[in-house]
Amino acid sequence: MKPAIASITDRIRERSHPTRTAYLSRVDKLIGRPRGSDRMGCANVAHAFAALPANDKFRVVAERAPNIGVVTAYNDMLSAHQPYEGFPAILRDEAHRQGATLQVAGGVPAMCDGVTQGLPGMEMSLFSRDTIAMSTAIALSHDVFDGALLLGVCDKIVPGLLIGALHFGHLPCVFVPAGPMSTGLSNNDKSKVREKFAQGLVGRDELLAAESAAYHGPGTCTFYGTANSNQMLLESMGLHVPGSAFVHPHATLREQLTREALRRVLAIGPGENFQPIGKLVDERTIVNAMVALLATGGSTNHLIHWVAVARAAGILIDWTDFSDLSANVPLLSRVYPNGSADVNHFQAAGGPSFVLRELLESGCLHPDVATIASGGMAAYGEVPALEGGKLVWQRLPAGSTDESVVRTAAAPFSETGGLKLLTGKLGRAVIKVSAVPEDRHVIEAPARVFDSQDALHAAFKAGELERDFVAVVRFQGPRANGMPELHKLTPPLGVLQGKGFKVALVTDGRMSGASGKVPAAIHVSPEALAGGPLARVVDGDIIRLDAVTGVLDVLVDDATWAARPVATIRPEAAEDNAHGLGRELFAGMRKNAISAEEGACTWL
Repeated sequence: MKPAIASITDRIRERSHPTRTAYLSRVDKLIGRPRGSDRMGCANVAHAFAALPANDKFRVVAERAPNIGVVTAYNDMLSAHQPYEGFPAILRDEAHRQGATLQVAGGVPAMCDGVTQGLPGMEMSLFSRDTIAMSTAIALSHDVFDGALLLGVCDKIVPGLLIGALHFGHLPCVFVPAGPMSTGLSNNDKSKVREKFAQGLVGRDELLAAESAAYHGPGTCTFYGTANSNQMLLESMGLHVPGSAFVHPHATLREQLTREALRRVLAIGPGENFQPIGKLVDERTIVNAMVALLATGGSTNHLIHWVAVARAAGILIDWTDFSDLSANVPLLSRVYPNGSADVNHFQAAGGPSFVLRELLESGCLHPDVATIASGGMAAYGEVPALEGGKLVWQRLPAGSTDESVVRTAAAPFSETGGLKLLTGKLGRAVIKVSAVPEDRHVIEAPARVFDSQDALHAAFKAGELERDFVAVVRFQGPRANGMPELHKLTPPLGVLQGKGFKVALVTDGRMSGASGKVPAAIHVSPEALAGGPLARVVDGDIIRLDAVTGVLDVLVDDATWAARPVATIRPEAAEDNAHGLGRELFAGMRKNAISAEEGACTWL
């Protein structure tokens, strides 16, 4: 191990000792119980298995066969989750082949940020994560399962499933991916059409045609956003069948990988190789996930989500840990928005397996962690294939087959992971600079303050932003309006940057996996609604965003700054955020959400 990464892991372990110890004690208490159908009353057992075929009832009750619960995010609106429709039948068939039983324990909601982007529904997106975690808990609360398979791919779905599963830390758990859609219109070409539309150079018909060519079939979107970052992180944590993340939903290999997931959850069930998820996921596993995120330029959403995931296992991490790891982790891949390749090109060039092998061999990953695979972390450095219909794993070439997409640790794109912690008078924020041109890593310009993304769009359309400026978009944090992603700010800011203006974004909202070429200090904490520093900024204040030294400052003298009144959210904006399209139901979550750096959790 690199000494710096080992040291960061040690400090996380020390910081987490009280909460982790308490968590493991709860897990051990549950592990020590008799199995479900043995300890439950007869009426409880009858209800649990009433719908099973008679031979399955006999198996699970009399023969004490393993009973596996499936929690699925299937719906046929989301392209990434539509392929899950047929998975339960495949998994049930494989369970029977292995002498086990299987029940779909429950479904969880799965919303698409691509559908709700810039619309009121996006204000429920972040909180859908904790809703999914609670739904997972409800599904597994019937407490008759010897293991769980979790079917989910996208942004909040995987973190939610993982948080829920960790609250059932006594169960062996395997995550089952579905894969990306095939390559359509390139992400670069799609972005160019979006910018042309923002300038009024093309109409809605041209924009819709481009978007439909990019998002055109079953599977995840092909850019390296939060959904595909999820899959990379699960591989690095040893919670997937090795190499299964980016195999197309309809590839022949996909069904065999899905069947292998069932075989693996049985293999790590009670017995000699018992690996309950609460013990498998430890401080080293969490650090491995953080390293994999940084080495691939993954989604900044995970600076919120993985803090929450870690907390679910009694582990405490913060943005300083991410930043310090970033300084010691090489950037090994460039996938859009940090390059031109999509995830299918990434997979063809070696994908997660290549990156994880390089990270292991260069001492950036803990090699000695438990995984659901029999070969430990080393198994995740090989790629799956079919030989005579049988699933096998093969070694990758020593060198990259496409150095524009993946590189070895000896010749990385960058010696660091491209993530920086920013601190100063404006609070604590993060910036992903892996896709930002170096001449934009430092921006000093007057502030233009907006209380909504719609207000920025209106100013852009009115021609008011044709100059150097720092857009401060505030009242976008968890407690204000659920911390929506602000993707729709990228086209206008990208247009202005393309014209030669020095522009940047500072916000207590999110930009997520689409964080790209415009410098953006995001997740500013504390948020404006909680009296954070962004509430003091006024138009014309000079803001300095320095991603080199890690500074986010406002160049106002201390006395003036201290005397500056704290702005409050406009009553009509607060009213609008609280009502319509079900937002009323999330009032308790907005009220109870803790800061972004603490994971924006609503359950603590």
